[in-house]
Amino acid sequence: MERFRRNTAIMMVDLEGALVSIDPTMPTNSPKAFRINELKTEVTNRLAMLEKRVELEGLKVVEIEKCKNDLKKLRDEMTSRGGGRVGNCPCKYNFSDDGKKLNPRRDVPSYPKYTLSQETIEALKKPTFDVWHWEHNEMLSCLEYMYHDLGLVKEFNMNPITLKRWLLGIQENYRSNPFHNFRHCFCVSQMMYGMINLCNLPEKMTLTDMGILMTAAVCHDLDHPGYNNTYQINARTELAVRYNDISPLENHHCAVAFQILSLPECNIFANVELEAYKQIRQAIITLILATDMARHGEILDSFKHKVDSFDFTNEEHVTCLKMVLIKCCDISNEVRPTEVAEPWVDCLLEEYFMQSDREKTEGLPVAPFMDRDKVTKPTAQIGFIKFVLIPMFETVLKLFPQIEEIMVQPLRDSRDHYEELKQIDDAMTEV
Repeated sequence: MERFRRNTAIMMVDLEGALVSIDPTMPTNSPKAFRINELKTEVTNRLAMLEKRVELEGLKVVEIEKCKNDLKKLRDEMTSRGGGRVGNCPCKYNFSDDGKKLNPRRDVPSYPKYTLSQETIEALKKPTFDVWHWEHNEMLSCLEYMYHDLGLVKEFNMNPITLKRWLLGIQENYRSNPFHNFRHCFCVSQMMYGMINLCNLPEKMTLTDMGILMTAAVCHDLDHPGYNNTYQINARTELAVRYNDISPLENHHCAVAFQILSLPECNIFANVELEAYKQIRQAIITLILATDMARHGEILDSFKHKVDSFDFTNEEHVTCLKMVLIKCCDISNEVRPTEVAEPWVDCLLEEYFMQSDREKTEGLPVAPFMDRDKVTKPTAQIGFIKFVLIPMFETVLKLFPQIEEIMVQPLRDSRDHYEELKQIDDAMTEV
């Protein structure tokens, strides 16, 4: 095994998938270099051999432990080459206390520093921003810009390099789900930045509030597995057991967020006094937990009772507003232009269908709005826009009239668009 690891350690993958030797004792592009598929096959065979030894040969305890260690090392090697989580079910968590799921960067982050054009800087402040035209590195630079532009780096005395490391740690802990991925994180954060600017929030709230809003938006879906709370609870996953069926995903997002912040090289609040940090931490947790749609009615009703006599000096009022703002941003895709919003519907339905297919296989209840045999894009969107989005944004409109044209009217237009599509679908069905 040791010789096998030494051999693989001196190989690099070229652009065509072949492994090229970087050992100075071997000529470049040596014929001895493995191709990647051959290496994967050999690693898989060795895994199978070791597993068989552990299970069938009744080795002594010491030898079994050695084999287990070898297995773990090989699995780690395969994971690092394939970029995935080998052997882990995407919804049966192995959330160990040692934080091994986190991928901190101890070196100076290597993503390139983009100089944002004035056009991009202005566009970032608007809900019309097209989130589909940006690579991950560019989105990281945009997020970094937002923290600097809002004065958060100065307010919290952040080390700019720590901010970069933190953002990389955030990106690396979003999974490649169809919907709940890093691009969705960026969407929610960019919409929050837009609302902060559109509603002139820095004039009404503190910079600490701005930092809480932005950080909660960035972290709100960390390590989302692509299967919602209903699945977690019905399937009795480790997360549901851990959090007693109470907002298991949102509690997990909070836990991962603060695991990342607990790493010294990623702690953007390292220079904040302890008592202030405790308040910031509690406020971020409150906002992330508010994104559980099971609490939608409760939170909106509370805000409705406050909005007509809203007091920005009342801490309870401001906390309720922040909860509503992150909820607005989390489900704000239909505020965006149709060409930006509609692809997100496809992404969400794909994730829903993955879950409902799994639920059918496992004999679990299936929600009709997630069943590929029952739902269409118009039927999925009309009720959600009419009964969730428009009432919530119209309530916020009472406090911030400036959002009507740029946020509320697009929702009404989107509702009309999907109602027209439904009429066409119904007519086609009759034919």
